[in-house]
Amino acid sequence: MPRLSEVIAALDNLWPAERAESWDAVGTVVGDPGQEVSRVLFAVDPVQEIADEAVELGADLLVTHHPLYLRGTTTVAASTFKGRVVHTLIKHDIALHVAHTNADTADPGVSDALAGALDLDVVRPLVPDPSDPEGRRGLGRVCELRHPLTVRELAARAAERLPATAQGIRVAGDPEAIVRTVAVSGGSGDSLFASVRAAGVDAFLTADLRHHPAAEFVADRDHSPLALLDAAHWATEWPWCELGAAQLDEISDRNGWDLRVHVSKTVTDPWTAHAASAPTSSAMGAPN
Repeated sequence: MPRLSEVIAALDNLWPAERAESWDAVGTVVGDPGQEVSRVLFAVDPVQEIADEAVELGADLLVTHHPLYLRGTTTVAASTFKGRVVHTLIKHDIALHVAHTNADTADPGVSDALAGALDLDVVRPLVPDPSDPEGRRGLGRVCELRHPLTVRELAARAAERLPATAQGIRVAGDPEAIVRTVAVSGGSGDSLFASVRAAGVDAFLTADLRHHPAAEFVADRDHSPLALLDAAHWATEWPWCELGAAQLDEISDRNGWDLRVHVSKTVTDPWTAHAASAPTSSAMGAPN
């Protein structure tokens, strides 16, 4: 069995820490570099439910997309919910490693996994990484559909292919507009509106779209109409767990490690229920 330090070195090759944003907190949070690793669990969020799942699974390493301590801390006391996570992991000899914005911009990365889940063909990064001479790394992806879909059909595909959440898929724009090209970005994406406009796509699928930026974006009559599809943050990033697990599986086979790599299917999206409003004439699928 490989040591934790060997597995972390492999993960760092996939998602180098130096490519994370300066404000981010990536890398190994807890874990003894010398401990042996035989079972790995991938998840989006390092919350208590996932820590408990790692314990039940008998995992030696938990790899998450979101950091545990993004803004720093002065305590890991078990009286705090993050402290309980730390105590649970250490008590059961489970290491925690985080790949966040360094996984967002990787090739392949979070948005490649999102595009793959929707059967979209990636053309290029939405916001290229200037340090990448090949122009393949960067934030978000510009994609093509193999066959044109309406906005309504693309939203239905996203609702079917992405993990189910209370939110589902929200849409802004003409539901019958034809989509041939689409930009995608896993996680919060309304800071990318200028790049989306510049890309000349027909639709943008992301998460966490706020009222004012979205309203201003769709009301901009100086540009061609462009639909917005807003999914749950967790749902847009979960496909990366499957991608990361597959990459680590390949490394394990190549190195003869025989790691058992798992992906958590526990839904850690914070929203747990949705009450639909009464239909209106402007709603998708509503009667005229």
